[in-house]
Amino acid sequence: MFYSIYFSKLGKIYMLSDGESLIATFFENQKNAKSLKNCQKNDELPLFNQTKQWYDDYFNKKNPPVFLPLVLDKSAFRQNVYDILKNVPFGKTISYGEIAKKFGRKMSAQAVGMALAKNNYIIIIPCHRVIAKSGELKGYAGGIDKKKWLIEFESN
Repeated sequence: MFYSIYFSKLGKIYMLSDGESLIATFFENQKNAKSLKNCQKNDELPLFNQTKQWYDDYFNKKNPPVFLPLVLDKSAFRQNVYDILKNVPFGKTISYGEIAKKFGRKMSAQAVGMALAKNNYIIIIPCHRVIAKSGELKGYAGGIDKKKWLIEFESN
């Protein structure tokens, strides 16, 4: 396993890869940071350069599409939630309940929140765009302060 660091406007974003696919991206303060222990730093991996370019484009408001090779959760439900998120436009938000409605009556907003908690790709799969029905900002692995910043950044 390899890692590299992207220096964003919100601090360090760590990128993990097996050499072929992106395994995770996360902020320095997230619980995933413990997974760096067994990784070797590699700033020359082409995938990391592509990912850094993706983040450059994002922070320059170019709204990049998700084209990076990601290792997504095997749960069909989570994959469907992530697909919905990838289609939420830059600068827009969606509620947990709105996502749940796309699955019919069987799904709850809480189940959507639990799926989002498993997202390993900070900003790339934009769970920061998901808000409570009331408009309140809830649950974000990078911290509510970063979620607020990202939503305001995209809106301006």
